[in-house]
Amino acid sequence: MNQSIKTELTEHLNDALEYLDSSDEIHFHAFNEDYYIIGYYQAEQWLKKHDLDTFEAIGICQEFEQNHFGELQTTYDNAETLVNHLVYWYGLEICNELELS
Repeated sequence: MNQSIKTELTEHLNDALEYLDSSDEIHFHAFNEDYYIIGYYQAEQWLKKHDLDTFEAIGICQEFEQNHFGELQTTYDNAETLVNHLVYWYGLEICNELELS
């Protein structure tokens, strides 16, 4: 995960913590309860902003899925799905690093 993504998602996580009474289920509330990015164009711009190639991002998501579920379950047929799954997995990684999940 590049530093710009880590910084952005950590700030998003901190914002989410302000609205919760505890850190229980923080990953769900911050990265899974709602879409992080809405819209195909906005998702494509998010990938560009963080200098991520679409195929690189797909590979990252597929690796996380394979490692956690033992199989690939998601079809990444648009940028919105791709970015929201990537943010989900990176958010989980950040929560684990901070011991919040």
